[in-house]
Amino acid sequence: MDRVDRGLHRRHEEFLEGGERHVRGLVAASWGRSIAAGLDSGTAAPFAFRADELAAYRAEHPLAAVFPMLYDVLGRAAEDSDSVMAIGDSDGRLLWVCGRPDVLRAADGIHFSEGAWWAERQVGTNALGTSLEVAGPVQIRSAEHFTLLVQPWSCAAAPIYDPETHRVLGVVDVTGGADASSPQSLALVRAAARMAEAELGRLTILRRITGDSGHRVHISALGRPDAEVRVDDRDLRLSRRHSDILVLLAEHPEGLSAEELSDALYGAADHRSSLRGEVTRLRALLGADIVESRPYRLRRDIAADWLETANDLDSHLLSSALRRYVGPLLPQSDAPGVVASRNRLENRIRAAVLQTQDVDLVVAWTRSYAGVNDLAAWERQLTLLSPTSPLWPAAQSEVRRLRTDYGLNAAGTEG
Repeated sequence: MDRVDRGLHRRHEEFLEGGERHVRGLVAASWGRSIAAGLDSGTAAPFAFRADELAAYRAEHPLAAVFPMLYDVLGRAAEDSDSVMAIGDSDGRLLWVCGRPDVLRAADGIHFSEGAWWAERQVGTNALGTSLEVAGPVQIRSAEHFTLLVQPWSCAAAPIYDPETHRVLGVVDVTGGADASSPQSLALVRAAARMAEAELGRLTILRRITGDSGHRVHISALGRPDAEVRVDDRDLRLSRRHSDILVLLAEHPEGLSAEELSDALYGAADHRSSLRGEVTRLRALLGADIVESRPYRLRRDIAADWLETANDLDSHLLSSALRRYVGPLLPQSDAPGVVASRNRLENRIRAAVLQTQDVDLVVAWTRSYAGVNDLAAWERQLTLLSPTSPLWPAAQSEVRRLRTDYGLNAAGTEG
C-alpha cells in the first residue's frame, strides 16, 4: 500500500468515526450520502436479477446495440490492464462485466458481477454508482470507496445518454488495480461513453431514414456531395441540382416563388426556364403530391438532418447537435442559398462550442472535419483542460502548429 493509499484509509476511518473530512469534495459528499442511506463499511453489493431475468432484461436494453462496440474499444483495453469493463443500466445494475477469467473471479469476490446492484444507495461510494448520482464522469481510488470490501480496487466510470431524450441510459466502467486509477482510464471511459452515444445517434437516424420516424420524407444532406431521401419505403439519391432544390425548399416551408428559388439556386442571372425543367423532373421523381408549385414548396411533413441539428442548437442541446453534425451541408454545392444555409449552421455550432464550459464538446469539435483547423477552438480547449490532462500535450501542439500556419506567434501555448 503506498503513502497516498494509507492516507486515504486514515481519512476514511476518521470520517466513519465522525472526524474531519480531508478528502475530495466529491468523495466526502458521496460518503455523506452513503451514511444517510443507512450503509456501513461492511456493506456488500446485493443482486438485483436472477440469471434468467438478467438475460431477458439486457437483451431488450438500448445499450445492447452498442455493447459489442464498447467491448471492442474499451473491454479489450481493460483486459490488457488486469481490469474489467462493466456496463450498467441507469439504476446501477450491472448488465455486462467483461475481463480475463482470473480477474473476473477476483471481481466476483466483491460482488462486481453481472446482475449485481452497484447504485450508490446500495453499496456506497464507487465510480459506477457515483457517476450516476452526479451525472458525470467519476474516478474513485482505493480507500475512497465507502465499503472496506471494495477498497483494494480502483475504478473510473462515465454515464451514457440517450441521443433523443438526453436522459441517462446507463454507465460504462473500468474497475481494476492501479491502472484504473490513472488519468488515462478516466479519459478512456469518457471517450467510450461518447462513442456509444454517437453510435446510438447514428442508429436513431437510420431508424428514421427507414421509416420509423413518422415523417413521410427524410432528407440526409450533411457531409454529403448530394442528398439522400427516403420517401415512404423508397430510398433515393438525388442529383446535385435536385439536392440543392430540395434543401432550399426544406429551408423555406412557407414556399418560394420561381424568382426567389431561381435566385437562391443560380444567383442573380435569370434561369427560371431551367428551374421549371428541374422542378418538373424532381416532382416526377419524388411525387407531385410532395413538391408543390405556385409557390414551390414541400407539401408533406419532412425531417432533415441539418434542420434537426439546428433544432438542437435552438434547444441548447450542443452535445446532440455535434453528434448529428457529421459534416457541412452539401459541401460541394455552390448554390447561393445552400452556401448561406451551410455557413449559418456551421457558424452557429462553432459559436456554441466556443462558449461552452464542457471540454468534451470542445474536444469533439476539434476532432471533427470542421473543427480540426479551428485555432480558436483549440485555444478554448487549452483553457478548459487541466495541464495534467492526457489531452493537454496534443492540444498544446495543435495550437502551436496552427499559430505557425496562420503566421501568428506562439504566445499563450505554454502551460
